[in-house]
Amino acid sequence: MNSEDRRLKIIDILAATDKPLSGTSLADLCKVSRQVIVQDIAILRAENKNIISTNKGYMLYRSDSNKYREYLLVNHDKELILEEFFTIVDHGGTILNVAVDHDLYGRIEADLYISNRMDAKAFAEKMKQSKDQPLSFITDQNHFHLIETPSKEHMDNIRQELKKLKILQ
Repeated sequence: MNSEDRRLKIIDILAATDKPLSGTSLADLCKVSRQVIVQDIAILRAENKNIISTNKGYMLYRSDSNKYREYLLVNHDKELILEEFFTIVDHGGTILNVAVDHDLYGRIEADLYISNRMDAKAFAEKMKQSKDQPLSFITDQNHFHLIETPSKEHMDNIRQELKKLKILQ
């Protein structure tokens, strides 16, 4: 199979599932190395394919034009991450990413795609086991989340609850 056919197969595989697939799983399905998959994903993303990379693997993001999206600026230490995530998902939000504005590098973003408590707990557990710090560590805990909700009202509720936690800026 040539590289273009393989990239089409990757899109087909990701389109057929709503769950993230690891690079290793995709490599096994395409009978190539994980590094080849990483390179293919980079090429597909450069071609504006809507592939996101979560802590559980790659997903094809399907945007729903009826949903409402907004960046929220928050500030808190890592002990409040799980409470923040629970607040957002419990009020109908999906946390699409985390971003920081760095003086030297500009905006740095990482995909999250956390849509329920199970996803939030999995992220918190991975963070606890990692030797690395959250992205917000480099900006005195200031960071943004791109949140997607079914409506503006859901976003307003999330904003109100995050204000109660004193983490919304």
